[in-house]
Amino acid sequence: MQEHQNVEWKESWDDEYLKWICGYANAQGGILCIGIHDSGRITGISNTKELLKKIPDKITNTMGIIADVNLLRDGEREYLEIVVEKYPSLISFRGKYYYRAGSTMRTITGVELERTLSKSMGRTWDAIPIPKVTADNLRRDAIDYFKEKAVAKGRLSLEDVEVSDQVLLENLNLFDDDGHLVRAAVMAFHKDPEKWVSGTHIKIGYFVTDSDIRYMDEIYGSLIEQVDKTMDLVYTKYMKALIDYEGIHRIERFMFPPDAFKEILLNAIVHKDYRGCNPIQISVYEDKVYIYNDGIMPADLNTTEKLFEKHSSRPFNPKLAQIFFKSGMIEVWGRGFDKIRDACAKYDNAPLPEYDIGETGVMVLCKPSEKYMSLLKCDESVSDNDRYMTDKLTDKEASNMKPIIDFILSNDTITNERGRELTGKSAATVKRYLRRLCEVGFVEPTGSTKNTVYRLK
Repeated sequence: MQEHQNVEWKESWDDEYLKWICGYANAQGGILCIGIHDSGRITGISNTKELLKKIPDKITNTMGIIADVNLLRDGEREYLEIVVEKYPSLISFRGKYYYRAGSTMRTITGVELERTLSKSMGRTWDAIPIPKVTADNLRRDAIDYFKEKAVAKGRLSLEDVEVSDQVLLENLNLFDDDGHLVRAAVMAFHKDPEKWVSGTHIKIGYFVTDSDIRYMDEIYGSLIEQVDKTMDLVYTKYMKALIDYEGIHRIERFMFPPDAFKEILLNAIVHKDYRGCNPIQISVYEDKVYIYNDGIMPADLNTTEKLFEKHSSRPFNPKLAQIFFKSGMIEVWGRGFDKIRDACAKYDNAPLPEYDIGETGVMVLCKPSEKYMSLLKCDESVSDNDRYMTDKLTDKEASNMKPIIDFILSNDTITNERGRELTGKSAATVKRYLRRLCEVGFVEPTGSTKNTVYRLK
């Protein structure tokens, strides 16, 4: 038998090792051998008869559990084997809780103790009840939004949603045995879940450098409604859409695929450890995006590579995850990472996000595709004054003419007909736009009067 995380060797008995037995009972169980050197050499002990009575009594008297204490022999040497089973409830030793993690024994305290106690009772954190909050206190629009999406995705039928809010929430198992709404329901549907759970909002910032933040926003309200609000804000205010063309078709290319970003955002909401009281944080740069949330990933899913392999779905907040699943926003069976991979492949073969998984949180780094970076370099080669003529055009003129200006910068020339296609404006309006761009020295007309082509100067 080799020494590993569930097997420990000790040359002699010390009552301090009762902590190890407590830790094994709270983890996956284990074996503590008395009379074996750290090298694995059996040294034996002389007081086995005494310890065969003393150790079981101490285990039972201090922790209220039973462990098998076996006498083993190696030639003339005697040693003991203490076999500890994993216990379904959390075990304490002299008022403290211990846990075996890897090759160390540590004390469980604070938030981790609360989580472990809840888990040992078969109840997750998002299933804890919040007294004095009723179905009538929840946001009507949030529940209607949930119903609409659930029916549209086929997760619930019309018959399922044509009931009172009370019955709907009962059918979603969002009440405890005493009739109180659980945390998941309040976070998902209440207009201000921050009253009960701090950090149930999303913070977005645009950074020029790590220390230079230009502007920021915070999104509050029901979690079920925060997703679309965040997506709209990120993709209209924070991410620059670069203009590209496929034939005559004008295409806006973003730094990162929206479908993949939405999956990452949903994962952050569902897997977040809300006891940290920190919001989900989205940091947008010109050429990358970071998404951070508090939380602990399963031990076997601690790298980017493992996350993108086939794995089961184990949400940190299962009741909250069930709400988002019924709404059709997330999938089961861990398929969210498959959707991220597919979205990246279809979006100019964008690189997969990179996950930095720490002890208390997860940081996701999203990088743009090579196509986007090449467009960005072209975009940066032209100054803002050259691009929009901001020193000679009014803000309104620059805004109205932006499709035409972007096209000219990418293609050097434009015609009135193409200008109409890009803007949807009349020939007379586009002619006025182009004449104005001639006046400010942005383009010059070439060709005949009937077939004028406007060329970048």
